[in-house]
Amino acid sequence: MSGIYIHIPFCKQACHYCDFHFSTNLKKKQEMVFAIIKEIELRKDEFKNETVETIYFGGGTPSILSNLDLKLVIDSVYQNYNVISDPEITVEANPDDVTEACILGLKQIGVNRLSIGIQSFFEEDLKLMNRAHNANEAEKCLQMATKHFDNISLDLIYGIPGSTNEKWKQNIEKALSYNVPHISSYALTVEPKTALQKFIQKGIINPPDDTVAEAQFHILIAALEQKGFVHYELSNFGKPNYFSKNNSAYWLGKKYIGIGPSAHSYDGKNRSWNVSNNTLYIQSLQENQLPMETEVLTLKDRYNECVMTGLRTVWGVSLERIEKEFGKTYLNYLKNQAKKYIEDGLLEIVSQHNDENVMKTTSKGKFLADGIASDLFLLNLE
Repeated sequence: MSGIYIHIPFCKQACHYCDFHFSTNLKKKQEMVFAIIKEIELRKDEFKNETVETIYFGGGTPSILSNLDLKLVIDSVYQNYNVISDPEITVEANPDDVTEACILGLKQIGVNRLSIGIQSFFEEDLKLMNRAHNANEAEKCLQMATKHFDNISLDLIYGIPGSTNEKWKQNIEKALSYNVPHISSYALTVEPKTALQKFIQKGIINPPDDTVAEAQFHILIAALEQKGFVHYELSNFGKPNYFSKNNSAYWLGKKYIGIGPSAHSYDGKNRSWNVSNNTLYIQSLQENQLPMETEVLTLKDRYNECVMTGLRTVWGVSLERIEKEFGKTYLNYLKNQAKKYIEDGLLEIVSQHNDENVMKTTSKGKFLADGIASDLFLLNLE
C-alpha cells in the first residue's frame, strides 16, 4: 500500500513563520494544475505494482484551488494508478477559504478528510503569525466543516511569544469543543530567512521560549490523552481509527510519490525531490521532462531515517528490524548510543504485543525526540 502527496504551491499571503515552498502570485494557477496532472501521468510506472490508499493535498494552500481543479487531479490519479475502493483523500484548507458550498463540493468529488489550519483561536496570535484568517473565521469554518465531515484534523501552534499556559489551555478546550477526531500541533519554530526571523533579529517580536514550549507540549498531551486521543506521533494526536493514514505511511517507511514543485518521494531505497520553482516546474512538464533530482540512500542513511521516524512515533524503533535490515554492528551501535538516555529516563526498551523489542521515548523524553534521534544517528561506521 502506498500514498500520493500533491503539493499545491500557492498561498494568499505569507505566514511569518513558514519556510515551505509557495508563491502568493496566483497567475500560473491553471498552468500548475495541468503540470501536476502531467507529472501524475508521467510517473505512473513507478507504482505499477503498488496500490494507492491515500491521496493528500498539502501546500501551500490546496483550498485555493477550485473544486473542479481538485477533481481533475483526483480523476487523473484514478486513471493512472491502482487506487483502493475507499482511499483516504485529504485536503488541507484554511478557514478563510471554507464556505458551505466549498465543503459540499469537496465531499462530492470524493474528499473524505479535511485538515484545517486553525493555528490559534486568538486574534493577537493570528496577527503575529500573519495568518490570512481571523478568530471568528476559525470558529465559523469548524462549525460548517463538522456538519458535513466526520474525519477532520485541525492544526494548533504552541510556544507563541506572549502566549500564556492559560491561553494555551483555552485554545485546546476550544478545539476539543468541536469534537474533531484528530489534532496536529507544532511548536512555533524560527526558520531561516522567514519574516519571523527578521522581526526577532530587529527586536520587534520576542523569540519563542523553549521552556514555555515544552510546558505547553506537556499540557497538550495531558489534555488530549484524557479525552481519548492517542499521541501516535510527536506532533499528531488521533482518536482510535482516525490516525492520518497518509502521515502514518511516511513514519512506517512505506513508499510514496510526491507530485508538484518541491515535493519529495520515497521508494524504499531512493529519495527524490522536485525543483522548488513554479516556473521551472511548469516548463519542464510542458516539455514532458520530470524536474526531479534523486539520491540513492546508503545503508547508513536508511538506518538514520529508521531511527528518526521510529522515535517520533508510538511504534518506536524495532530492535529486531534494525538487526535484520542493517546487521549486528548497527544494532550494537544503537544500543551503546542509547545507554545514557535510558539511564536518564528519556528512552526505554519495551516488549510489544508480538514479542518485538522496541526502543521508544518515555513521556519525559518525547519533547526531545528529534535531538535524541540525531545523537543515535550513525555518522560514519566505515
